[in-house]
Amino acid sequence: MAGNNSFQVLITDSVHPVCRRLLEEAGFMPVIATGRTDEELKPLVAEADGWIIRSGTKITPELIDVADRLTVIGRAGVGVDNVNVEAATRKGILVLNAPAGNTISTAEHTIAMMLALSRNISAANASIRGGAWDRKSFMGSELYGKTLGILGAGKVGRAVAERMRGFGVTILGYDPIIPAELAEGSGIKLVQLEELISESDIITIHSPLNETTRGILNDETLANCRSGVVIVNCARGGIVDEAALLRALDAGIVGGAALDVFSSEPPTPELAALIGHPRVVATPHIAASTHEAQEKVARQVTEQVIHALRNEPVETAINEMAIRTASRQDA
Repeated sequence: MAGNNSFQVLITDSVHPVCRRLLEEAGFMPVIATGRTDEELKPLVAEADGWIIRSGTKITPELIDVADRLTVIGRAGVGVDNVNVEAATRKGILVLNAPAGNTISTAEHTIAMMLALSRNISAANASIRGGAWDRKSFMGSELYGKTLGILGAGKVGRAVAERMRGFGVTILGYDPIIPAELAEGSGIKLVQLEELISESDIITIHSPLNETTRGILNDETLANCRSGVVIVNCARGGIVDEAALLRALDAGIVGGAALDVFSSEPPTPELAALIGHPRVVATPHIAASTHEAQEKVARQVTEQVIHALRNEPVETAINEMAIRTASRQDA
């Protein structure tokens, strides 16, 4: 590993300026390289000691293969599904995230999406801007008295629950990892997935995307929902089978959907029918896009990358235990 003053940290997505400032204050060299192809990135990756990204960069095994100096990858945000963690682990590269920085912004956006959908705000806004005064077409529904199902009772799921208690809703949750006592502290009653699916008027998703959660809302599970259920997804697009969701909307099984994330981003033409559906509110993956959240995640991940490069303890490693296990086996 190089000396402190020659550490190079590659930054390939737009990250809050606090990231660059902290790196320079630590004596490191930030290398800004946004909008590059994989081939253009390879020589830069080969010289990098650290790498900081958001959601735009896809770190593939091919890029990791040329990363001969790379010690740490930092994701300014929660999800690391755009990083091939397995390939990084094989090469002994630590993968970090910033799990707390965008909790509030994502929770607030989730609730904004629920309200926009339940009160037809998007369509009503478009109507009045078009010169109409049409009150009858935009009859909405209240959140009060509804049952809210939260898929994933992690930090964001619990933050949504804590804020939604003031709306007078009953809150169910499904999470196979979170202890019941932790969920209950935020007003969530943990139940099995089948009960949440069948009893919820609104289902909001706050799970990571993995093989267990991919397509968890599909033709079968949506068919078991309450008639007119509302689906809100500010987590990851692949958790919802989008073709199944469109079919359920057309059939009236799903009363509406609010989507901030999609299986392909930007969305492919195949998603146009879903995004343009009259009972869908869509935003372009902006749940974490607040000034406050972007500064917080950039600061947290940069501080962790600095600690890792200095061989100091880190708090947000995704694969530290796997690297240690592999090292012991190789010894």
